[in-house]
Amino acid sequence: MLNKPVLVESLIVFVIVLFVHAVVWDRYSWCAVALAIQAFYVQFKWDRLLQLGGAVFQFRTAANSGLLPASMVIPLLGIVMKERCKAAGIVYFERFGIVVASTGMLVALFLSVIAVGVTKPVPTNTCILTGVAGSIIIYTMKHSLTVSEVIEVLEVLLIFVYLSMILLYLLPRCFTPGEALLVLGGISFVLNQLIKRSLNVIEGRGDPIDFFLLVAVVGVVLLGLFFTVLFLFMDSGTWISSLFFHMMTAVLGLGVVMPWLYRLIQRNPLFWLLQFLFQTQTRVYLLVYWTFLAASACGVVFYQNAKRASESKKHQASTITRKYFHFIVVATYVPGLIYDRQLLYVAAVLCLAVFIFLEYIRYFRIKPFGQTLRHLLSLFLDERDSGPLILTHIYLLLGMSLPVWLFPRSCAPKGTLSGAGALVPYSGVLAVGVGDTIASVFGSTMGEIKWPGTKKTFEGTMTAIFAQIIAVALILIFDSSVNLNSSYAWILASVSLVSLLEAYTTQIDNLLLPLYLQIMFMA
Repeated sequence: MLNKPVLVESLIVFVIVLFVHAVVWDRYSWCAVALAIQAFYVQFKWDRLLQLGGAVFQFRTAANSGLLPASMVIPLLGIVMKERCKAAGIVYFERFGIVVASTGMLVALFLSVIAVGVTKPVPTNTCILTGVAGSIIIYTMKHSLTVSEVIEVLEVLLIFVYLSMILLYLLPRCFTPGEALLVLGGISFVLNQLIKRSLNVIEGRGDPIDFFLLVAVVGVVLLGLFFTVLFLFMDSGTWISSLFFHMMTAVLGLGVVMPWLYRLIQRNPLFWLLQFLFQTQTRVYLLVYWTFLAASACGVVFYQNAKRASESKKHQASTITRKYFHFIVVATYVPGLIYDRQLLYVAAVLCLAVFIFLEYIRYFRIKPFGQTLRHLLSLFLDERDSGPLILTHIYLLLGMSLPVWLFPRSCAPKGTLSGAGALVPYSGVLAVGVGDTIASVFGSTMGEIKWPGTKKTFEGTMTAIFAQIIAVALILIFDSSVNLNSSYAWILASVSLVSLLEAYTTQIDNLLLPLYLQIMFMA
């Protein structure tokens, strides 16, 4: 029996795909539509495998596979990036967009083939659809990509295969198949880009903040893999292991990551970072303000834990309490987007590295703070944190930061895109910081009419749409660089579709919603 919420979620994704390709229809649109149709069918095979326990790895059980919404994100991002850079006349990034789209399609197709291959009996109709979609995608790639671009796409696919086998085995129940596709596909692409740029370093070529992002992401992932394998053979909770952890972190950071970054930016990374952070008075003010907000967030954590200690019954943070952090993040990102986006870019990278490093300390019980972090953060767990890692706060940071990191600066002549594209860096603020927060708060306190088959309410969704429209009006008032050029109907349609997706998806909305809103704005 088909799951009605999954059908509605799939319908919303199909509408988004058709909306995007109504604007940017070309040969890649046929590939995207074929991929969406086959992902829709394969998604139900994945759901059946998860229900019967027939999947190769252990996935998060409180959600469906999420294959269709996840499969379309990277291809659509590549397609809209290609169109924006083509309009700006930037050939290099136009080709880059084509590579991104092709990589996303091939990785999604690979995940579909796995599901079809392990399903017994073999689903004939789904196999035919997958074969047709694969043929269309490969034929288009053959006539669109150069030999070097084909090799690059295959490199990312190979990295994705190996990362999937390693991380899904080491981190059971942390992802759904769709979330694994997004997270591991993104890491695979970043790793391949870092290797490619490291082998072809040209002095003065490339923005140092882009290199900083690539090295930071790959550095923390490799650090985690190293210690995960190491602590399979030794107890991580002892003082000797903890001392070794800190020493090896310093060795890998100073002996591998720093020289790697030095090779890319051709200057001392620490001196460059300090000079960058304190370059202007505005940046100093922003850093002081962000430090205050970080202290406020820590204060919320300590207060809620003190409240738990004073109560005899088991205390768990409510939905409204968890949304405090959304309000703090909005207060963090909006001034950065208005006054200094480059500083926000670098600060978000630093914050991501710190979050992941603290999660390593918590997960491995590294002394002296590992057990304390386990106790403090256990208060804020929800059903999405069913695996050994706590990822919701990292997903929140990623959801707010990805539109800033993925904004095609080189294809924006004056630092901003025209029309709805001017709101691209604000996609995380609107979708997660405003929309998701308001929907949760109003839906849980005032909502009465539930969307069929879900716990989300009609009142919450409508309030979220209204709040995001108000937020867009405020952005227009306070950010003089934003010029929407009468694209208000498209903005309303984009916000409404993403808000409906929030009501029906069981995937990590902090990660999925900003990416879809960014795709709609860039189209």
